[in-house]
This record gives sequence, C-alpha cells and structure tokens, in this order.
Amino acid sequence: MKRFKRILLLIFLILFAGFLLPERFTMPVSGAGKSSFNQQSFWAYPWGTSVTHKGVDIFSKEGTDIVSSTGGFVLYTGEIKKGGNIVLILGPKWRLHYYAHLKEIKTSAFAWTNRKEVIGTVGTTGNAKGKAPHLHYTIRSIIPLPWRKDDSIQGWKKMFYLNPIDYLNTAQN
Repeated sequence: MKRFKRILLLIFLILFAGFLLPERFTMPVSGAGKSSFNQQSFWAYPWGTSVTHKGVDIFSKEGTDIVSSTGGFVLYTGEIKKGGNIVLILGPKWRLHYYAHLKEIKTSAFAWTNRKEVIGTVGTTGNAKGKAPHLHYTIRSIIPLPWRKDDSIQGWKKMFYLNPIDYLNTAQN
C-alpha cells in the first residue's frame, strides 16, 4: 500500500510539474506574420473532409523552415493520410502541438526540442496536395477545458482544443 501511494504521489508531481513549466511561444513558420494566416480559420465549419478546421493554416513558400513553437518532447514523426508528414510535440501545460503538411521532417521521435529549433519545412503533403504550401498547426489539450464548451455542432470536442491564433498573434520571435 505504501508503494502504491508513492507511485500515485510521483504521478501527481509529474502532472503538476507539467503545468508549472513556462510556455513561451514562437511563431512556428520562419518569417511569417499575422497576414500569413486567416484570423477566422480556427473551428471553421464546414471544412472539407475534416468537417471542422481545428487549427490554423500558416501560408509560406515551400521549403520555409518550421520551428518548434515551444520546447517539448517529440512524441511522433511520420506520415498520416490527411496530415501528410507530421510532427507531434508534447509541450508545457500538457499540450500537444501538431504540425502537418511538412515537406521535410527535420527532427525525430523521442527527441527533446527547444523553442525555435527547426523541426521541418513547409510543404503540401497529405490532403494539402494541390493547394498553396502551408503549415497546419493545432494546439490540443490532453486535459479537457470544460469552460470552452459551447452548444454548437461538435462543441464538446472544442474542450480539447486551444485557438492557436490567440498564441500566434502574441508570438515572441
């Protein structure tokens, strides 16, 4: 029983520590600014085969460097159907940072990354083929945010997503 309590305490401390880490934020596409993305595109509905756009598309020239918007742990790098080449990073506050449509991935899974470290380049992979080169960027919370719930279609899903535009508009470069 003592061992179980110690393990529980350790898990609690690790979870709590994740919320204490500072979350300094950087624009993930090198040279991009507020005019590089649509200010109204988060949670846009309807949005193609994805139904709802749960992130923001930051447009730039193909091959432009993509940097990690926060420090964190790279959970996954690889290719998926809709996202194409993707990088998934677990950052401060237990938030998942999803980078999609990369032309090239320049990091590896299970690596630590620093804010502003190059993790890939802007591309058109996945369902972005034939469209202007861009980075699809999403911030997802592992822990639901009940105060974000609304009564719209799919509103309950919104509890797990943060509006990346709020962070992009105040990004530190």
